[in-house]
Amino acid sequence: MDDLLDRDTAQTYASWFRALADPTRVQIVEYLARHARPMCVGEIVTAVGLAQSTVSQHLKILTEVRFVLVQPVGTARHYRLNDACVGCFPSAADVVMGRPAPQPKGGC
Repeated sequence: MDDLLDRDTAQTYASWFRALADPTRVQIVEYLARHARPMCVGEIVTAVGLAQSTVSQHLKILTEVRFVLVQPVGTARHYRLNDACVGCFPSAADVVMGRPAPQPKGGC
């Protein structure tokens, strides 16, 4: 009998898939990846074209799964892509599809 993916890893992967199940969150991740620098929520709001409260809710979900990291800058918060975590995502998809497991990377 084949071994199952351990439950903790499966839960982590499921949270990643849920986080990226929304097109706005995919757009935010792509925008942060393309610009490769920390950004304030206002910049992201302008790019996405949605209300700040909506974008903030999407950023909250992305930070919970660590696709996006947040750093306080004075009274503002800047968001940036977590390259280590996002880099693990394609490997997670491979594992779920039955391909060999990659070597673990830190930061996810």
